[in-house]
Amino acid sequence: MKSDLQTPLDLEELAFSHISVLGREVVEGLAVRPGGHYLDVTVGGGGHSRLILEAAEDVRVTAVDQDEDALAAARKELAEFGDRIQFIYSNFADYEFPPNTFNGILADLGVSSYHLDQAERGFSFRQAANLDMRMDRGRSLTAADVINNWDEAELADIFFKYGEERLSRRIARRIVERRPLHTTTELADAIASSVPPKYRYGRIHPATRVFQALRIVVNDELKSLETFLDKAPNALVPGGRIAIISFHSLEDRPVKHGLRNSPLLKVLTKKPIIAQEEEISKNPRSRSAKLRVAERVLNIE
Repeated sequence: MKSDLQTPLDLEELAFSHISVLGREVVEGLAVRPGGHYLDVTVGGGGHSRLILEAAEDVRVTAVDQDEDALAAARKELAEFGDRIQFIYSNFADYEFPPNTFNGILADLGVSSYHLDQAERGFSFRQAANLDMRMDRGRSLTAADVINNWDEAELADIFFKYGEERLSRRIARRIVERRPLHTTTELADAIASSVPPKYRYGRIHPATRVFQALRIVVNDELKSLETFLDKAPNALVPGGRIAIISFHSLEDRPVKHGLRNSPLLKVLTKKPIIAQEEEISKNPRSRSAKLRVAERVLNIE
């Protein structure tokens, strides 16, 4: 959560640090064309939108994000494009998709490097911060509410379902024993203390999956994704394309099936496009990225 002393103006010193993954592949997948109008529903710091705007003449972008810090950073980053870009503060599930409007739609799912790096937002267990995890800080539910108020069975269920955490029951039991928990590090310590040493000192921190699950629940991410996949295709013009980047199987599965099952779309990527070694060496986060692309069909049978 942003402190009272930090305003969006502080972004000049505190850059929205997010390296856009699969940038070239996104531009190619969307087949960006001169005079085209594109919708970026997760503008973040503006990296993908910049690539789209620079890809052809007279391109326009409508940029959406549910995070006010992201929009402030994107406005600054993309100011040179003037009225070629319009900014909208909204969750992409709540956005009113105008029918037959866009030549391309982009969604880059998940959490950005900025959110992980800014301790006060509560997304990371690397530094102590309040248990927040809200992308849109206008929402009421926080990670602290979930951790301290939900019962043990509910916690175990979300850790297993949204974090794919096989030790969900013992982790939930330890959390209930130790609560109230107020900070990210208190929660991470409780999780680590509940698992066997081999698991505690494994390749990934034992809190990783629980934090993912909490983020998904707090931001209602999978329901929002389902709504987006249902509404977005109708906003494409015939021949327009939709490109979606996911970072874990819980996102990729509904994207894969949502694109394939839409009567308005033809899937162009039989297998997801993934980052090449050169990109991975510069941006390790890109290792788990999967890009899927589909095209609005001309006629519905």
